Amino acid sequence: MRLTTKGRFAVTAMLDLAMQHGSDPVTLAEISQRHKISLSYLEQLFGKMRRRALVNSVRGPGGGYRLAKDMGRVSVADIIDAVDEPIDSTQCGGKENCHDDKKCITHDLWAKLNAHISAYLGAVTLKQLVDDQKAKQNGVAQVQDMREILPRRDRTSVPV
Repeated sequence: MRLTTKGRFAVTAMLDLAMQHGSDPVTLAEISQRHKISLSYLEQLFGKMRRRALVNSVRGPGGGYRLAKDMGRVSVADIIDAVDEPIDSTQCGGKENCHDDKKCITHDLWAKLNAHISAYLGAVTLKQLVDDQKAKQNGVAQVQDMREILPRRDRTSVPV
């Protein structure tokens, strides 16, 4: 299975947008700068995601993008599907013509893997990813706070 940069960048950009949720619209230039993704590439991806009603665009000064749906209702699979990224481990693209126009002997194995991957990505929501990122950020902040509190000689016992 190969997930190209299209799918990876789309998920990264949507997670960034979700992390900024509740604030002003987020510009693609901001996302581009934070994640080192080409602005023109983001424009293409967001055009597709807008057509699939995952994001809304806000025009004019202070414009940008916002999530069109609640974070808990947007799965990673929705995002990958919106940018036309196939998730397929089969050699034949699911057409069952892998070996001399017939199904190869491992076709069912790869097709079942596709089903597991799709189910997993369909079960992971933007809200879960945002919550995970916030928990990680809070964990780092707590370690930094502990380092400021502890005397210098005790700092070696605080994990980083």
